[in-house]
Amino acid sequence: MKAHKYLTGAFFAVICHVFLVSAQQSATRPPDVVYVPTNEKVVDAMLGLAKVTKNDTVYDLGCGDGRIVIAAAKKFGASGIGIEINPELVKLAGENARRVGVAERVKFVEADLFKTNFSRATVVMLYLSPGVNLKLRPRLLKQLKPGTRVVSHDFDMGDWKPEQTVKLDNATLYFWTVPAKKPTL
Repeated sequence: MKAHKYLTGAFFAVICHVFLVSAQQSATRPPDVVYVPTNEKVVDAMLGLAKVTKNDTVYDLGCGDGRIVIAAAKKFGASGIGIEINPELVKLAGENARRVGVAERVKFVEADLFKTNFSRATVVMLYLSPGVNLKLRPRLLKQLKPGTRVVSHDFDMGDWKPEQTVKLDNATLYFWTVPAKKPTL
């Protein structure tokens, strides 16, 4: 009888643990956008538009498989941080960085970009959506230092007019520099 009580208690503890872990995992909100990989030509154009150098810290908000910060590290010697809400993509990005030999210069973080501090960035890359860009804009302008370059693939920032717009095949790239006096929102 004691063995049965012990097993019932152990089973109950395991079920509670599984329930708590499941509840914690489901507490992560769903991504704001569907992951669509940026092709290599567009990645190169985004990095070129931002004039990335080895002195830069490139943040990619919604980094997916990490290709933008990996390319910044591999081609320009920059350091990079990828912010991604999907844990599987964070894992894939880390594996991709190790595979091409830049893991010491890049980092991938599973995080909500609306709760992340990206004030260390000198360059910020985006491929999100019009609504997400507009929601993110106040955080960018509040956190980023004047002179930080921002490049968005396909989506602008509403009334924050880009300094440059580049058409490339089926993509449009937008470029801004965070001003010394931040625009009112």
